[in-house]
Amino acid sequence: MSWLWVLGAATAEVCGVIGLKLFSAAKGKAHLLLFVGGFSLSFVLLYVSFQFLAVSTAYAVWIGLGTTGAVLVNMLFFHEGRSAGRLVGMMLIIIGAAGIKWLS
Repeated sequence: MSWLWVLGAATAEVCGVIGLKLFSAAKGKAHLLLFVGGFSLSFVLLYVSFQFLAVSTAYAVWIGLGTTGAVLVNMLFFHEGRSAGRLVGMMLIIIGAAGIKWLS
C-alpha cells in the first residue's frame, strides 16, 4: 500500500507537468488548476508516503517515475523529439530508481 502513495504522487506530478505545459501555451483557469493542483497533490501524496517508506527511497522512485512519465507524455501528446538516446536515458532512470528501492 505504501508504494501506491508514491505512484499516486508521480501520477499527480505528471498531471502538474501537463498543466504547466498547457498553462505556458494558453493562460486559463483550468490549466492553472491542473498545474498547481497536480504539483500540490503530488507533494501531499509524497509526504504521506514518507510515513511508511524511507525518504531517500520514496523520493528517488517518485523522481524517476515522474520524470519518465513527463517525458513520455510530452513525446506522445506534445510531439517532443523521440530518439534512441532519450529512450535509453529513461530506461536508465527507471533502472536507477528501481535499484535504489531494491537495495534499500
